[in-house]
Amino acid sequence: MERPVSKRRRISSSASDMRSTIEQPGSIKINSSGAHIVDHEDSSEDSPPASEYGSSHSQDERLEQSYQHHKRDIRLPNHNSVVSHVAADIGGSLAKVVYFSREEGRAESGGRLEFLSFETDKIDDCIEYLRQLQSKHEQQTNGDFKAEPALSVMATGGGAYKFYDRIKRRLGVDVVREDEMECLINGLDFFITEIPMEVFTYHDEDQDNAMQFETSPRSRDNIYPYLLVNIGSGVSMIKVSGPSQFSRIGGTSLGGGTLWGLLSLLTGARSFDDMLAMADKGDNGAVDLLVGDIYGSGTGYEKIGLGERAIASSFGKVLKRKRKAEREAEDGNGMTNGDPAHDLEKGREGGERDGAALVGDGRMFKPEDISRSLLYAISNNIGQIAYLQSEKHNLQRIYFGGSFIRGHRQTIHTLSYAIKFWSKGAKQAYFVRHEGYLGAVGAFLKRKPANWGRRGSVDFIDV
Repeated sequence: MERPVSKRRRISSSASDMRSTIEQPGSIKINSSGAHIVDHEDSSEDSPPASEYGSSHSQDERLEQSYQHHKRDIRLPNHNSVVSHVAADIGGSLAKVVYFSREEGRAESGGRLEFLSFETDKIDDCIEYLRQLQSKHEQQTNGDFKAEPALSVMATGGGAYKFYDRIKRRLGVDVVREDEMECLINGLDFFITEIPMEVFTYHDEDQDNAMQFETSPRSRDNIYPYLLVNIGSGVSMIKVSGPSQFSRIGGTSLGGGTLWGLLSLLTGARSFDDMLAMADKGDNGAVDLLVGDIYGSGTGYEKIGLGERAIASSFGKVLKRKRKAEREAEDGNGMTNGDPAHDLEKGREGGERDGAALVGDGRMFKPEDISRSLLYAISNNIGQIAYLQSEKHNLQRIYFGGSFIRGHRQTIHTLSYAIKFWSKGAKQAYFVRHEGYLGAVGAFLKRKPANWGRRGSVDFIDV
């Protein structure tokens, strides 16, 4: 049965696009003209809008505590058509969700893309959130267009297969599974070519303006080739030669899951954000063996570019301090005046803490110091492997994505420094502000006709 004619006529860029839209009523073209990032913390405009599908404020307290709403949305002021799908990228550690919300109570039209994440262990909470989006969607009338009767789910990542039956059974909707690598590339291409102020580089020599943003999206003609380093639970490194032309050229199992797992054992931290917060307060010099510890205070190996604070060995002080603590315990010198807290600052003038007794909570090493050390170890390792892959495949531009980064300045600094150091300043690391949502955005965009976007958007006119 044909749909009734709307009061608003769609001007398609081609007859094939129009046929695609008729055959796949859930398919749309996103009009990203005028797209911009809005930060919830900056102004009243940036507060979460009344959502087409419901916002975080409409959920019950238990569900609200189970996910994180990304603080930046992408405003699409000129997109007016119905969006009848959501996207989920379900990885080993996190499930990332992207959906479109209609602006309500505003004079201007359009809406925004919203981003949120769940721990994969709480996948049932994620499915419940999708169910609530589905319920809101079925009740929603979007301008002159009646919303579709069912909200479809575009799913990618390993969880799209692992939890496929569960999602489909709980929601009773169409679940479309998309290739993980292809979604990552589609998502990154969208951010590079469509969204201003999304891509940035990091320059630690200018701390007041360390993050330098690309104010205008790049033309698709000059973004290839590039290397995508996607850091999730593990790490994948993907050479991208053109639209839909890519190959996985390497990776490492030492990624975000490694950091999360080891720090949960070593520090007792219960969330990834807690671990990053501890790393911000830590001093890796209490755990790592630094170049200055070997050459002496204030001295590095400058001839080969290694400063005093350069890491010679990650966790290199642990065994030495542990053995010293054991010797002092055997000699009965483990206490000072009955105080179990030894002077851990002893010998710091030489760039090393020689004190071997316990810190305040009974640990030999502070959780904050351990967190910073391990964050450096994993980030430096990823950065060096990325550089080597870029050299092997002659790739000048290196993009870092994935939920491991989380906008964390120290992680960004470390990855950027590694690329600059090993390339002797010849190569640059690039980052995106929605780094954890490449796959989810890529899956979201798959529900569309071909050749959409700011440079070929569907236009709407009143008749």
